[in-house]
Amino acid sequence: MSEHPLADPELEVTPDDVQRRLDAGEVQVIDVREDYEWDAGRIPGDVRHLALEHLSAQAQTIDKDKPVVFQCRLGSRSLMAAQAFRRAGYDAYSMAGGLQAWHDAGLPLDPPDGTVADH
Repeated sequence: MSEHPLADPELEVTPDDVQRRLDAGEVQVIDVREDYEWDAGRIPGDVRHLALEHLSAQAQTIDKDKPVVFQCRLGSRSLMAAQAFRRAGYDAYSMAGGLQAWHDAGLPLDPPDGTVADH
């Protein structure tokens, strides 16, 4: 079974779609990984780091009028965040496959020699 057991096609977007929409300024991207994961490597550009444990306390700082894409390492934590924010009225999505899928697709990391840290 290659698909993640918690996969939700209605909430998941591809890394290529995230990059295109991020470059166009159409979405806000929030990385919900731990600090050490963020430090190892992350999506370049206007991406906000907000560890999952702090997400609910910071919800009011996330723009409700602009789609939000959550991302983590493999897509599980970000899917939980997207589901919770959808229930709260946000136009929320999860990047399918997480940063690992982003990296596997050959998309850039920041820093340029960055890695996808284990969780």
